[in-house]
Amino acid sequence: MRQSSKLFAVSYLAPNWFPFYQMVVDYLERALSIDIQLIQATCDPLNDPLLLQDQIDLAFICGLPLVRYQHIVPGQLQPIVAPIMQADRYQNRPIYCADVIVHANSQFRTFADLRDTIVCYNDPGSNSGYYLLCHYLWKHHDPTHFFSQALPSGSHQNSMRWVIEGKADCAAIDSTVLDQEFRLFPQFAEQLKILTSLPFCTIPPLVMAQHLGVDLIHQCQSALLQPDCTLQEAMSAMQVQCYTAVTLDDYDMIAKLYTEVVAAGYKL
Repeated sequence: MRQSSKLFAVSYLAPNWFPFYQMVVDYLERALSIDIQLIQATCDPLNDPLLLQDQIDLAFICGLPLVRYQHIVPGQLQPIVAPIMQADRYQNRPIYCADVIVHANSQFRTFADLRDTIVCYNDPGSNSGYYLLCHYLWKHHDPTHFFSQALPSGSHQNSMRWVIEGKADCAAIDSTVLDQEFRLFPQFAEQLKILTSLPFCTIPPLVMAQHLGVDLIHQCQSALLQPDCTLQEAMSAMQVQCYTAVTLDDYDMIAKLYTEVVAAGYKL
């Protein structure tokens, strides 16, 4: 175990969830009497020198970069928990999906109506914003030239605004990020509509570095499975039902979808 007076945590996920992740970290500080500094990442986890140098202790990370990172540095990161969302569509399981959104006033009624339109995506390494969409097109539609143009927006939030502003016709958005954006900006729920939802995947986990040692990893996992009243209130506000234990095996489907898309050579 690496000795340090303060643990270092990073969120690689959408900024609109960052205040909640801070509350999770605050709870771990209270429960375990440890100091943790949390920051919002400014780069892709696969290119983060701090992660590559094993300088990060905890991370909120998407399942796709997690499974891809295992091929770069096997065994460094261990998923400990993932949230189960309250909404019925999440089936009391730690899952999420990609919601394909269009402008509420558009004439699009089915996914097929999106042929020859402009799509935007948050990041070419994103599971929900890019690869789930690629996989869906590859499996269910003509994979060549479905969209007339694909534009990188830089974030899920930008993608939503681009669709509202007419810069793009559609985008695939992490369903939990979309839910939170609708809570923060209720007017967006009136300006956007979900055309369809792509297949569910295991939701992004909280991971810990193996250098922390088995005991501390187990203590953090146990604490999050039994949140105090303060964290429970924060979870309820974010429509998180509870945390549940997860392992790398729970992200095998994401790895399989990614491998199939890459093998097919499909890009938006």
